[in-house]
Amino acid sequence: MTVTALLSGGKDSLYSAYLADAQAREVEELLTIHPSDPDSYLYHTPNLELVALQARAWGKRHRTVRIAGSGEKAEEWALKEALSGDHGWVIAGAIASSYQWSRLSRVCFELGRPLFTPLWGKDPERVVREEIAAGLDIRLIHLAAEPLTPELAGRRLDEALLSELLRRSRTVRPLHVAGEGGEYETLVVDAPFFRERIVWDRAELTRGTSTTRFEPVGARLEPKGAVRTEQV
Repeated sequence: MTVTALLSGGKDSLYSAYLADAQAREVEELLTIHPSDPDSYLYHTPNLELVALQARAWGKRHRTVRIAGSGEKAEEWALKEALSGDHGWVIAGAIASSYQWSRLSRVCFELGRPLFTPLWGKDPERVVREEIAAGLDIRLIHLAAEPLTPELAGRRLDEALLSELLRRSRTVRPLHVAGEGGEYETLVVDAPFFRERIVWDRAELTRGTSTTRFEPVGARLEPKGAVRTEQV
């Protein structure tokens, strides 16, 4: 039976897969669902093509399934099809989204696959602190909330930035500090269990009326320890 971790490239899905490994549910396959709708409610969408680099850096098998149609039914059906044919654990990084949880639970129940969500129901601030303490190099790659101004795009989410997010959440407008409500999306570019790290030549910032997206250009794997300067 194959243990499959749903991986978007973000901090929560990657950290959950790592926890599954650490708790004797060794992840054999990383699965990325690539929706056609960039505003999907069920799936993370920014920089999904970089998940393959994470898989190579970790030494895990990776598979991408692209969704041909759009809408809730098409997205849920694609997940069910992608997970069918096996009965091993499914790992996911949901924290508090009942929308994601209900659909993941239903699909896994119908397929007879147990679902492991180690972050579910945890305090979001605690989750982010754990991810930082675990040594993940987490970058903010999509901002979609008023307290998150464009200069934060591409920044590393460390203790200092977390404190700033908490301050802005208190003084500007409340936000889910782990980004579970879509306030922000992340990309993990390095981790202690990666053999290499993700680097890029430059990055493009795309700004909408209320969003900012950070898109690495020329992304690739590089040995750890090499000195370089990332450009925007």
